[in-house]
Amino acid sequence: MIMKFFSKSSRSRERFLEAILQSAIEYAIISMDLDGLVTTWNEGARRILGWDADEIVGQPTAVIFTEEDRQAGILQREMTAALTEGHGNDERWHVRKDGSLFWASGQMMALTSDDGEVEGFVKILRDRTEQRENEERQRILMHELSHRMKNTLAVVQAITSQSFRNASSLEDAEHSITARINAYSKAHDILLQQNWLGTSMATIVEATAINLGLETSGRFKASGPAVELGPQAALCFSLVLHELVTNASKYGALSVDTGRIEIEWSVRDGADDQRLNFTWQEVGGPAVEAPSNKGFGTRLVNSSLAAFGEVALDYAPTGLILRLDAQLQKLQYKNYSDAEE
Repeated sequence: MIMKFFSKSSRSRERFLEAILQSAIEYAIISMDLDGLVTTWNEGARRILGWDADEIVGQPTAVIFTEEDRQAGILQREMTAALTEGHGNDERWHVRKDGSLFWASGQMMALTSDDGEVEGFVKILRDRTEQRENEERQRILMHELSHRMKNTLAVVQAITSQSFRNASSLEDAEHSITARINAYSKAHDILLQQNWLGTSMATIVEATAINLGLETSGRFKASGPAVELGPQAALCFSLVLHELVTNASKYGALSVDTGRIEIEWSVRDGADDQRLNFTWQEVGGPAVEAPSNKGFGTRLVNSSLAAFGEVALDYAPTGLILRLDAQLQKLQYKNYSDAEE
């Protein structure tokens, strides 16, 4: 009915079609001649690509393609596909006037005269950059989630098997497994609150004290500068500190009323990087003797923290001392990597 109404006035019909063309602001609609030179450029093309019509009309349409695609003759391929297949698909990066890139999807089609002669081409594009970035983020998140799930299951499996191996009874094993997984879970909660970007050393130490009911005790002292830990380091420190506090409560400084724990850390400039010095020291407890067999806690300390630097365990008679000299950059690494048990 609309076309019938305008059939009596070709000029009115042209104005109508032009209004439709210019109102399609979410689409870049570009027509070109047989040589690939721009002949029309709608408002959507101006908004998406940045050129005004008077700047681009008469210029090669190839300027909106990347250098690599120009060298590969992508525009010519699309024109050939439009002639032979009816349309040429376009799913690739394109170039704006300011040189920035955007991901576009669209098609190229041939324009023919009333007698069927090909007069040129029309290219229609839509900016899909945000959609592509969302899909890429989702892909990365799914990969990251899969990686974390596998890693978490591996850690839980190690905790379970080692707890049973070192337990004197099923009740003892159940208690150990529950406590260790709870400490690991608390560390995950902290990381989730920070969008899994990491957390501070002070936060991990404080969470350990709270988890074991020592947050208000003068027997658990910690001090050090603000130091950020990446996700992997945060999880490792959480498990290590849990083991150290548990062992101190059973056999070390916290097993007697006069004992206490002193935790200190500092950052120094090394030859090529910054280093973290971390010290755990037990004071005022019973006399210490080096264990004849390495338990889960000892293996956990050595295997987990050794991934970041040099670990030293000193079973001094006056109290256990743990020292870590680690590369700060490794501790702050944001990408999640496999835990080492």
